[in-house]
Amino acid sequence: MPITTDIDAEPIPEEFTASRMRRSILIVVAIVLVVVGLLVLVPGLASLRHRFEGAKAGWLVLAAVLQILSCLSYVIAFRTVFCRQMSWRTSTEIGLSELAANSVLSVGGAGGLALGAWILRRGGVDRGHIARRTVAFFLLTSLVNVSCLFLGGLGLATGVLSGTDSVLLGLLPALAGAAAIAIALVSGRLAGALARRSRWGRVTTVALTLGQGVFEALDLLRTRQPALGIGTAGYMLLDVAVLAACFAAFDIELPPFGVLLVAYIVGQLGGLLPVPGGLGGVDGGLIGALVIYGVDAADAAVAVIAYRGVLLAVPAALGFPALAVLRRRLRSERHDIAACGPGEQVEVIGRGVVRKPA
Repeated sequence: MPITTDIDAEPIPEEFTASRMRRSILIVVAIVLVVVGLLVLVPGLASLRHRFEGAKAGWLVLAAVLQILSCLSYVIAFRTVFCRQMSWRTSTEIGLSELAANSVLSVGGAGGLALGAWILRRGGVDRGHIARRTVAFFLLTSLVNVSCLFLGGLGLATGVLSGTDSVLLGLLPALAGAAAIAIALVSGRLAGALARRSRWGRVTTVALTLGQGVFEALDLLRTRQPALGIGTAGYMLLDVAVLAACFAAFDIELPPFGVLLVAYIVGQLGGLLPVPGGLGGVDGGLIGALVIYGVDAADAAVAVIAYRGVLLAVPAALGFPALAVLRRRLRSERHDIAACGPGEQVEVIGRGVVRKPA
């Protein structure tokens, strides 16, 4: 028998309604078809067309497998940050649903986090707990990126990592990474000070949530949970490996590791543009960053287009079915999401009495 609660009445965010999701998917498909059409029909792109015809299927299969492992790493990080009491089945369904949302909605990953927040709330978790852990999760996954940007840039600037003779091309990313880390470390105290001085209730609430989320992220780091490091690092580094496999799929010489790492992180900033699937933003950012570090423009375009195809297809193929299953479960049973907020014991179908973590 379906279980009804007040939370069941909470509407899904507008951007995740069936009509909006279908429209976003259709836009992504249309853009992909336009790109394919240009490659097929425009005479000036014949060289790129021939490059794609010579793709090595084995490397592309490896790229898809690496992308699946990257998605599973995301699931591990999600479960570690939000709720270790949650079953692996539920964690996987939520994590893959978030990644599917990110594949058609691009706001630096915020689209997927918003969907995950709605799912957790629908499952019975307190809004405050969700908001704090969402901040913590965003910071922890971003920390891997900015740390690699700092270390990669420093390696290029000092010559420890090969790839560029320009000290500036290494120093600028290193300084950007160091600045981002410093801002993250002080943002908790700054948010707390803003909350104490603000006279506007909404600003106070947002500032308090931000500050508490930063401190919860630091607390999670202090626990030194291996799953947290494996999940957050694997999510990004395996994605870099997908890009490397796409270079190999077309017999393109792989850029030095430092160049590939730094260009990947810099290029991903294009995903901040509010374009469905990040199409154009991420692609242009990655190609531009690789060219700046000395990669041939045509080589970079071929590898990046293949990489983006894998990045769009795999999370969508895994995530949308997972979201459909999870939504049916939310309507039909009170499962282990209800055990993820601090508080009392709850009865979970198939697991008995579960105590909510403090």
